[in-house]
Amino acid sequence: MKRILICCAAGLSTSMVVNRMRQAAEQQNIAVELNAAGINVFTESFSRYDCCLLGPQVKTHLEACRAKAATSQIPVSVINSMDYGMMRGDKILADALALLA
Repeated sequence: MKRILICCAAGLSTSMVVNRMRQAAEQQNIAVELNAAGINVFTESFSRYDCCLLGPQVKTHLEACRAKAATSQIPVSVINSMDYGMMRGDKILADALALLA
């Protein structure tokens, strides 16, 4: 089972994205653990996941998060703004899984 962390400013908007991603995973029979959190807990949390996605509103943290996660070889990326705004859980899930391929 793949574990994916999604971070935003406070973890609220990503909760909606996570719900859409869960729906997409269920429809495609993909076993994933998805969790939403605020960017402030990234440092304490990232090591428990296979990859991390950042909401577009916290993309300024990308390089710092990548640097921290690189020590554990955990990929970090920013969710496409359009996919995030449109809550395209299937597309965001596919992008996350592509980071792990």
